[in-house]
Amino acid sequence: MSVDHYENFPVASWLCPPRLRPPIRAIYHFARTADDLADEGPAAPPQRLADLSQYRQDLQEALAGRRPGPRWPQVFEGLAQQQRAFALPPHLLHDLLSAFEQDVHNPRYADRASLLGYCRLSANPIGRLLLHLYGVDDEASLQQSDAICSALQLINFWQDLSRDLPNGRCYIPTSDLTQHHLSWPDNMPKHDNAETRRLIHGLADWSRRLMAQGAPLATRVPGRAGWELRLVVQGGLRILEKISAMDHSTLNRRPRIEALDAPLLLWRTCTMPKAET
Repeated sequence: MSVDHYENFPVASWLCPPRLRPPIRAIYHFARTADDLADEGPAAPPQRLADLSQYRQDLQEALAGRRPGPRWPQVFEGLAQQQRAFALPPHLLHDLLSAFEQDVHNPRYADRASLLGYCRLSANPIGRLLLHLYGVDDEASLQQSDAICSALQLINFWQDLSRDLPNGRCYIPTSDLTQHHLSWPDNMPKHDNAETRRLIHGLADWSRRLMAQGAPLATRVPGRAGWELRLVVQGGLRILEKISAMDHSTLNRRPRIEALDAPLLLWRTCTMPKAET
């Protein structure tokens, strides 16, 4: 299973220890339902925000040991049980909701720092929640996890341009558009050209550098968690390779991981250089 909003991030896979599958599934259903409230169906933005506000209130009730409202019992009963069992940090769950609320507003991002601020809410909490479950809490590991998660989120943005732009969503920072003499939505081409390819090339390189900052974590985390994280890193890097192979023309089509990529990903996972200690 995967959370579509973080679709490069696997959830409750066969690599996950059985005892951790219930809390990971609970986190998945919590995020998946909130994502649907923000993006799915015909509801207007005010209704989406009202639903997310009620969802946040139900989260607060569940975490306080009180009965939440009747709309989402399948989410909050399980989440409350797993939060008590594993002491899941509430602020990370609230950060995810803040990201979904931000999505409803569909803001423009002035620069790369502001886009990373969005990733801090939308992607980084997932990695920190998983590290919490695995008992990893040192600051260096948390920072590297943030780098991996933000890189995955950015890669997903550049991967999905052919879907997002026609739907009125643009996560490309305004500063990058301006640098390439483009603007959104007024002058952003519907199909790629030399300038948009240069733009996406630069964004992909940024994502690759960010992934490189976090990648050493994958070989430091022990056991199954480390192997899963290696696959996550290699999956993200493979998407960047595919973007490069199509000359950064993701305005035209969406690259994706396929079954034929599995042997290469497994080989790269097994041969990742170990982090220096």
